[in-house]
Amino acid sequence: MVTGGSGAGADMAAWLPLPSAAVTAFLLLVFPRVSQAQTFSLPFQEPETCGHNQYFDISALSCVSCGANQRQDNRGTSCVCLPGFQVISNNGGPDIICKKCPENMKGVTRDGWNCISCPSGLTAEGKCHCPTGHILVERDVNGTLLSQATCKLCDENENSFTVANALGDRCVRCEPTFINTSRSCACSEPNILTGGLCFSSTGNFPPHMISTARYGELGASFTSEWFAKYLQSSAAACWLYANLTSCQALGNMCVMNMNSYDSATFDACRLFQFIFENTAGLRTVHSVSFWRQNLPWLFYGDQLGLAPQVLSTTPLPTNFSFKDQNQNTKLKFVAASYDVRGNFLKWQTLEGGILQLCPDTETRLNAAYSFGTTYQQNCEIPLSKILADFPTPVFYDVYLEYTNENQHQYIWAVPVLNLNLQHNKIFVNQDDSASKWLLTRRIFLVDALSGRENDLASQPRLLRVATQISLSIHLVPNTKNGNIYPPLITIAYNDIDVKDPNSQSVKVSFSVEYEMNQGEAHVQTDIALGVLGGLAVLSSLLKTAGWKRRIGSPMIDLQAQKSVSVLLPRPAQEERFVTYVGCAFALKALQFLHKLISQITIDIFFIDWERPKGKVLKAVEGEGGVRSATVPVSIWRTYFVANEWNEIQTVRKINPLFQVLTVLFLLEVVGFKNLALMDSSSSLSRSPSSYIAPYSRILRYAVSSALWLVIGIIQIVFFAVFYERFIEDKIRQFVDLCCMSNISVFLLSHKCFGYYIHGRSVHGHADTNMEEMNMNLKREAESLCSQRGLVPNTDGQTFQIAISSQMRQHYDRIHETLTRKNGPARLLSSSASTFEQSIKAYHTMNKFLGSFIDHVHKEMDYFIKDKLLLERILGMEFMEPMEKSIFYNDESYSFSSVLYYGNEATLLIYDLLFFCVVDLAYQNFILAAFLTYLQQEIFRFVRNTVGQKNLASKTLVDQRFLI
Repeated sequence: MVTGGSGAGADMAAWLPLPSAAVTAFLLLVFPRVSQAQTFSLPFQEPETCGHNQYFDISALSCVSCGANQRQDNRGTSCVCLPGFQVISNNGGPDIICKKCPENMKGVTRDGWNCISCPSGLTAEGKCHCPTGHILVERDVNGTLLSQATCKLCDENENSFTVANALGDRCVRCEPTFINTSRSCACSEPNILTGGLCFSSTGNFPPHMISTARYGELGASFTSEWFAKYLQSSAAACWLYANLTSCQALGNMCVMNMNSYDSATFDACRLFQFIFENTAGLRTVHSVSFWRQNLPWLFYGDQLGLAPQVLSTTPLPTNFSFKDQNQNTKLKFVAASYDVRGNFLKWQTLEGGILQLCPDTETRLNAAYSFGTTYQQNCEIPLSKILADFPTPVFYDVYLEYTNENQHQYIWAVPVLNLNLQHNKIFVNQDDSASKWLLTRRIFLVDALSGRENDLASQPRLLRVATQISLSIHLVPNTKNGNIYPPLITIAYNDIDVKDPNSQSVKVSFSVEYEMNQGEAHVQTDIALGVLGGLAVLSSLLKTAGWKRRIGSPMIDLQAQKSVSVLLPRPAQEERFVTYVGCAFALKALQFLHKLISQITIDIFFIDWERPKGKVLKAVEGEGGVRSATVPVSIWRTYFVANEWNEIQTVRKINPLFQVLTVLFLLEVVGFKNLALMDSSSSLSRSPSSYIAPYSRILRYAVSSALWLVIGIIQIVFFAVFYERFIEDKIRQFVDLCCMSNISVFLLSHKCFGYYIHGRSVHGHADTNMEEMNMNLKREAESLCSQRGLVPNTDGQTFQIAISSQMRQHYDRIHETLTRKNGPARLLSSSASTFEQSIKAYHTMNKFLGSFIDHVHKEMDYFIKDKLLLERILGMEFMEPMEKSIFYNDESYSFSSVLYYGNEATLLIYDLLFFCVVDLAYQNFILAAFLTYLQQEIFRFVRNTVGQKNLASKTLVDQRFLI
């Protein structure tokens, strides 16, 4: 052991002195040269391109030559021995060994492993051949191989009634119709052989029939190979023997012909109807008069007016609830499925996309059957995929499973409205009147079988695909229990001329819609609009009467210019609501523009109560002397008040940017927009893997408007309760500023109506130094001076005023001179005479309004009173200012109505309607928020700019001082 170990160590040590270059050279010789560039390209070959003596290697993906005495098998993916050669070795690999059979045993057994002598010739494959009616016997009963095969004739005598099977290796009992008809295994004349069945010519055989497949959409019809082979036999077996699968197969062929009925031709549906009418003596199934024993239930009858009875007469004896202890939120559809030959396959639920051709996750597919979820699925599918997935059609009879009050399971048949159905060549189910519809029962998704013209193994000439499947759920009106009428499946098929399946495709859709009778809702809406409209008209008349008085005109000028009780309207039913919202927005926009124009055209003047404090000596130009002159009153106080007024013109009770961003955040980020989905879920978050239902425009409006109003009201309450109380109240601050500046504000929003802010200082002067100003404030705080009100010993500083016509005329005469030029844009550029004239008019207006307030003009006097409660409620004045003007005490600072501040409700609702209208048009909250904020800023800019120009024009304050 020690020696061995030492030897190993010596061998290891022998490697150590080797230079690194030698090691590298060795590794490069041993391992692949991966460092060199490799190509990953290979020739493209298909099994069809391989030669007769080649097979397609599924590993190498290329054609490989077969060995000696071999050829390609039927699939083309392996090799088999040539005829006359037996298999010696075959382990499933690419190599097999074949050996030629001896001359006395030229045949090969069916399994290919042995040679055998054949009694009557060979087939093309080298197997033994037997005459018709014989079977080939190669082994004994115990499996011993015979040296010579034998052909045994099957016993067709009455005791046996056997014939060779399709493979020719067993004797099986004859088809029962052969035995019943001829008491043998032969169907000789005059008996009739059709579809592998034998019928007696003397029996009551169905009328002459045509094997035509009809494609009404393309206007084409031709003899279908499937109908030619099996229509007559299915109809005969159903009619004569009541064969259940044959009756189902006949029904399937009628469904493949779109349940179309033509009294002039005996096609599949006419044959089915013939059998139905002539088996009236048989009992019905489950007391359904349209469901005859032994026959499938295909039709509901052809009586006019039957469809509305089926769809809206009897509610399902179950209810749907979202939050009750008996919660029921799933539509449990089940289907009895049949193959094309009429064999029953199984009961299966529709979940998992049984009726949905578009591929998707199971969660999203199953969302279609969640009660209350409006479902929409669309896709485009290649024709090659459809042909591969649906070589033969599968037929479904759909039912809705439910549990009655005794907890017993029942199913309710779901009617079908096939839009392709023709009754005597008329598409009756495409009529708008439901009374003309013919409802059916059985459906399929794809029919690639009846469109095969000559060979069932060939490509179909025409393909029929269910391109539109819609499931309609109708809620029973005037109930609160969540009852529904029987659902309706509406299906439309598309007939496709198959030319190149690899390049052709078809668009398909599947949808679930919920609806209820909206007539009552429309009536209630119309009544509400009528009542509210009447109140609006009454309010308008009252406002018009008030406006008439305010403008001082005796005439009105007119110009000619828990349980489910309610379901969402379908998109088509939402149009009336959208129209209402559009009209509301148009009217609100008109109101907003009217207020905007009114605000930027108001008459305003700042009355300066300050008086000169004495006289000063002033040099006289051109005379070389001096004379005494009145000390001029500073204009800066007026500029300051005007500037503050300019700043509060667009002050609002809410922050528009915060409003828009908060609503957008709640909708898009928090997920409130998911409440507008047309489903029953109230969750704010949705899984990306779950189905997302389409949006309801009504719900989008409801959610967005509710959030907008809630956020707006919260802002207004915060502004009124907290911000104005503890931070700043710009409106009251402006009134205080007027009083401290000894400036009053005279506003006329109408010809004879406006507002007055009494800013006359109780201290007599406001143009003073800091010490005196602080002393005045202290005296006022300690109540050592009179109160600020217009009426002695009162605090009332704000008034609504209704002026007389005489007062207005006098005001206009002075105002005309004052505004002859639209305010001096640049005072220095104005001519001296015009400037002096404007200054003179300004002082005249200031003196006139001051004297008016001081009751100097007895012919234009005024009196002060409180408004009546009804006047406050109606927003109008009952008393007209005929001889004297009227000043109404106003503690609510209603002069803010000429500002944005006093019109917050109008602005808030206008912005809300603008946001909703944009969203209704584009279904995009982000775009709606952006455009809403953009229009807010545009109108704010217009209001500020034009309002500032109007202020400068009406008050003679240069715009350069309005900063």
